[in-house]
Amino acid sequence: MMKKVDFPVHNVRHFLEPGPVVLISSASGKETDIMTLGWHTILEFSPSLVGCMISAGNHSHQLIRNSGECVINLPTSSLLDTVVAIGNCSGEQVDKLSEFSLTAGKASKVKAPLIKECHACFECKLYDDSLVDNFNFFIFEVVKAHVAPSPAQPETVHYCGDGEFMLSGKHVSRRSQFRPEML
Repeated sequence: MMKKVDFPVHNVRHFLEPGPVVLISSASGKETDIMTLGWHTILEFSPSLVGCMISAGNHSHQLIRNSGECVINLPTSSLLDTVVAIGNCSGEQVDKLSEFSLTAGKASKVKAPLIKECHACFECKLYDDSLVDNFNFFIFEVVKAHVAPSPAQPETVHYCGDGEFMLSGKHVSRRSQFRPEML
């Protein structure tokens, strides 16, 4: 058994951050933006639903509210410094695609740009906005997915709070222990 000690509840996110840090690209009218996001979760498999907490204070929030769409881009660890830099500036003052030498790709189902340097890009349309006003929580449906064929398991970055990141590590399989319907 592991001994436990009291821990500040406001810091539990250091253990529970849900997944890899992503870059959300958005567009509304002639304006585009990119934001760094670590607060997202898979909600459903079919349709493919992803929930994202996007602060109302973030420039992308209003662009996404206006357009009802975005692209969730999955960077690898090679983009870590760019991910941090994007998170430290506002799209109201900076053209982030240009500033960080990122290449915009044309999406097929949304107007927001794909980020070509990312391992995967998921085109999303707003599925449910009933939690946005109270919690800044958007529910998106992934309507198109673009994924690099290799590496099969890219090294992604996971935010732990306080400026610390964890890089994804060794992958292990327990596939043979699962019932097929649970995969």
